[in-house]
Amino acid sequence: MNEGLYIVIALFVLIIITIAKGMRIVPQGSKWVVQRLGKYHQTLNPGLNIIVPYIDQVEYRVTTKDIVLDIPQQEVITRDNAVIHANAVAYINIIAPAKAVYGVEDYTIAIQNLVQTTLRSIIGEMDLDDALSSRDKIKAHLKNSISDDISDWGITLKTVEIQDISPSGPMQKAMEEQAAAERARRATVTRADGDKQAAILEAEGRMEAASRDAKAEVLLAEANKTAIELVSAAIADKQLPVMYLLGDKYVKSLQDVALSNGSKTVIFPADIPAAIKGLMGNYRP
Repeated sequence: MNEGLYIVIALFVLIIITIAKGMRIVPQGSKWVVQRLGKYHQTLNPGLNIIVPYIDQVEYRVTTKDIVLDIPQQEVITRDNAVIHANAVAYINIIAPAKAVYGVEDYTIAIQNLVQTTLRSIIGEMDLDDALSSRDKIKAHLKNSISDDISDWGITLKTVEIQDISPSGPMQKAMEEQAAAERARRATVTRADGDKQAAILEAEGRMEAASRDAKAEVLLAEANKTAIELVSAAIADKQLPVMYLLGDKYVKSLQDVALSNGSKTVIFPADIPAAIKGLMGNYRP
């Protein structure tokens, strides 16, 4: 009686274990790879799945979420023999778990190495200045280069980003010295251009002033000529009024000189009597 009870209990436990082994609940965001007698059999999707107990085994549990792979920093030599440091980050998604687990030993390490070697190849074909200023170009080229390769492993590359790309320590110091020298050169050129423009403007100002002075002299000469012509036409041969006027102005000028504050001597020209005598002698009433 006791032996029969033990057998029933053992069979009941075996049935429970068998049912448990035949039922698999896959969580959302995962897929499980099942092998049957050591060979790939099927991929279990999220939810309740039934497998053959003791024959089917879940060998791999693969996430279907996006995976972030950090690409370690590495030294890269550009086409003009400059050393720079570059690292990146890749976002991948496994769409075919069977290919991912059977197509490559470790897909994370494989993708990291693939990104590193491709990044070295791309930057190695660029000059230093282009490499430092063309992140988007490097990113697009990198994505196109590795997408086809990892698709054979059932993995899609969502995107890849260049985290950092910078020159090495000695190269950065050399670039800073070069930039300082370039700024100094530009400052010198700017000062030289300013001095040149100032000299040009000053010369143009002198030329404009000289031109205006010359025009003023011409206008003054023309005015004097016109005045003389008008006076000559007005007096004709009547010399006495003209001589009288000139003598009068002459005498007034001498008076002004004598009355000035700085004058100590009264000037009396010797030719005044002769001039007046001449005026009186030429006069005929």
